[in-house]
Amino acid sequence: MNNLFALQNPLLFPADFGNSPAFQFSRFLPNLQNCHISAPVHEFKPTSSFISSNSTSDEADDNQISIIDERKQRRMISNRESARRSRMRKQRQLDELGAQVLHLRAENQTLMEKLNRASESRDRVVQENERLKEEASDLRQMLIDLQIGDSYASFRDFLEDIPCNTAHLMAEFSNQSITTATNILH
Repeated sequence: MNNLFALQNPLLFPADFGNSPAFQFSRFLPNLQNCHISAPVHEFKPTSSFISSNSTSDEADDNQISIIDERKQRRMISNRESARRSRMRKQRQLDELGAQVLHLRAENQTLMEKLNRASESRDRVVQENERLKEEASDLRQMLIDLQIGDSYASFRDFLEDIPCNTAHLMAEFSNQSITTATNILH
């Protein structure tokens, strides 16, 4: 009887219930002897409708799992293709940017060379301009010197012919010649 009780309620009693010493359970024995517990016995008899229903259910489950797996597979393939296209697009953009960088570097180099040539040309023009200014200044001075010398020589010859004191006239004429020569050059 102990074994039958242990089998009916396996969760209520420990697994070694039937092997426990009798003195621990002696106080329960009088009550259990008067109690008749009959264990309900269920016999499983599969019917053909249950089997076919079960197999149809299994087939439906298998079919559902197959559909889910197929969707997962398609999604995985689609994701791979999308990732591949994304990588290709990024690579194409990277290649385009690399080509653009090379083009801009070449253009920058060309512009730097043009700028250097223009700067060198400007330096040459500035130097030539300075040289021409100095030459013009020298020529003005030579002209002034020639005009003064020529005017003074002609005037001196004129004064020698006149027997009067003309020293103050010579100084005035010399100042006018210098002013006139300066006005001509400017």
